Amino acid sequence: MLDWIDRYEDRTWQTTESGTVRYALIGLGWWTIDVALPAIESSDLGEVSVLVSSSTDKATRLADENDVARGISYDEFHDGAASDEYDAIYVGTPNAYHLEYVETAAELDKAILCEKPMESTLERAEAMVDTCEEADVPLMIAYRMQTDPAVRRARELIADGFIGDPASVYGHNTQPLLEMIPDPDQWRLDPELSGYGTSVMDLGIYSINTTRFLLDRDPVSVHSEMASNHEAFADVPDERSSSLLCFEDDIQMTSISSQNAHEDTHLKITGTDGQIELRPAFHGECSLHLSRGELSVTIEHDSFDAEREMEEEFDYFADRLLGDAEIYPDGRHGLQDMRIIDALHESAERGEPVDIA
Repeated sequence: MLDWIDRYEDRTWQTTESGTVRYALIGLGWWTIDVALPAIESSDLGEVSVLVSSSTDKATRLADENDVARGISYDEFHDGAASDEYDAIYVGTPNAYHLEYVETAAELDKAILCEKPMESTLERAEAMVDTCEEADVPLMIAYRMQTDPAVRRARELIADGFIGDPASVYGHNTQPLLEMIPDPDQWRLDPELSGYGTSVMDLGIYSINTTRFLLDRDPVSVHSEMASNHEAFADVPDERSSSLLCFEDDIQMTSISSQNAHEDTHLKITGTDGQIELRPAFHGECSLHLSRGELSVTIEHDSFDAEREMEEEFDYFADRLLGDAEIYPDGRHGLQDMRIIDALHESAERGEPVDIA
């Protein structure tokens, strides 16, 4: 156990230590500017060379403020402007806009790192995967938890049998969205932009995808209930969502998510011999709590914030572009999450379990 703690922050995925991937960042909201951009600039293998926004003036202003060489508009991006000044794009727009930028990037032969969920609907996500495969361009979905050292160590422990046979999972991810962004007209509450809903698309996906990664298994059926009572959530079905997911090997998962509740985030995996809990889990300060028999160990990771998680993610992506290793999570991995989300909403509408193809 001491040896495992000593190598806690190792980048076990890294295959190259040299080279640079130049990024065009598309969609300049607070996450892109305050988290993604500084994460790339502090990374080992990346730099930001182009910013893309709704107008040239806005993109140029933000480029000047953040010491980025070029700012262009969405229309200019689609026309191929500055295409020789970047190697890859990062898509951080609202969900329903992802596909159009991926399609243009594929035409320009650029690699793509697309935020999760990868699109607003399963059909549009399928179109994204088809587009990238036909153009033979790399597509990665931005699941930052998969490169978080705490999550990767938990995955190793589960694979090594620390908890015995996995039996159950409990995932919880809630936040007070309207306190964070006090605007009832924001895009996360607009189904035309967010997709199926708000809580599962934006929060529940963390619990589900991280569990898929930790267990190396997928759910085969789901049963979900959703409700929206607050007037700001009138257009989306899942102000509150609770779901039971049955994974391969009969592992049972309960997932709770809400955009209108006290902030809380944790993921607990219980096996026949032990338990691993990530608490807090998804908001940039993941810590591990390990239990087996009389053993109880807590491994704090206070210094590992969201920007550091993104730095790992961008360096992982760049490493895959500069080297020969395959991308995981790729577009087909993200597409499976879209199938799961689609099934969860279908189950809530029908009031019965739904199998996942």
